[in-house]
Parts: sequence; structure tokens; C-alpha cells
Amino acid sequence: MSEQSPTFGRARILRNLLIGAGVTLVLTIGVGMARGYGPLATLKSFLHAHGRPHAPNFGLLAAAPIQIQLHVAAVTIALGIGVALLAGVKGNTVHRTLGWIWVVAMATAAISSLFIHRASAGHFSFLHLFAGWTLIALPMGVFAARKHNIRLHGRTMTGLFVGGLLIAGAAAFLPGRLMWQIAFG
Repeated sequence: MSEQSPTFGRARILRNLLIGAGVTLVLTIGVGMARGYGPLATLKSFLHAHGRPHAPNFGLLAAAPIQIQLHVAAVTIALGIGVALLAGVKGNTVHRTLGWIWVVAMATAAISSLFIHRASAGHFSFLHLFAGWTLIALPMGVFAARKHNIRLHGRTMTGLFVGGLLIAGAAAFLPGRLMWQIAFG
């Protein structure tokens, strides 16, 4: 396999981030409209948080069940490490070590999410599809790296970062959800 140029890699990351932002915008408007708001009212609510900016209310997270606390901790770790992995040098010892920590954090986030049913009491929601895919794709990405299939490894892990962390994470900040209440409510 030939190495990609740094510019191509950055362009792909930027494209994936823009796709994630677009999907988040569509989800935000869709959920708001499903709840009876127009698209502009939904965006205004999302962007301005009802005109009440404040510091995050971490007391709500402290009062949440342990599976939610574990999930948020794992997602936070995976997000921070994921950004460092995407921005850093690939293939060295630091990348491999952080990569294993990222895999454990992503697996923890996915497994813990299977025990969270606040959006649909007692049932799985569409967000649980991200957890299922993460539990399937993580071993595929690790296996690709072990077989030195760098292209498949990079695509799989970048896809998990964008889909499992950015898109699913943005859905956690939709109006009415716990993260929305912590950050904006």
C-alpha cells in the first residue's frame, strides 16, 4: 500500500466532519419538527438554548444512573483520544497505544449504551444501531490493522469516529435529551 499524502488525509477528515455536521443539522431539524416545531424554531432553540446560556449542570450527570455516567466517561475519553489519533502521526508506538485505549473506550461506550433506555422506556432506540455497528466494526478495524491493511483500518476507524462519536454524540444533544439539559437546559 502506498502512503497517502497528508493533504489528502486532512481533506478526508474535513469532509467527514462536514458530513457529520450536516447529518446532525438534519437530525436536529427532524426531531424538532416531529415534536411540532418548525425548522426555524428548532434551529433557534438549538443554537440559542432558549436564550439562557449557562455553565453545564453536571449535577444532572451525577444524579444519572451509573450506566449513563460510564457511557459519558467512555465517550469523552474516546472523543479526546480520537481527535489526537486523527491529527497525529500514524503507525508509531504512540498511535498504537492510544489506539488500543480508544478501542476499549469505544467498546465500553457501545456496551454501556445497550443498558440506556431513556429515549424509549425499556426499548432500544435508533441510537442503539450505532452501538451495534460499533461492536461489529471495532474488531474489523483492529483486524485490518493487524493484517497491515492500512486503508481499510483508516476508513473503519474514521467511520466509527464520525458515526459513533460525532453523529451519535450530536444526537445526544438534541432538545429534550439529558446532554441537552446538562449543556443548555
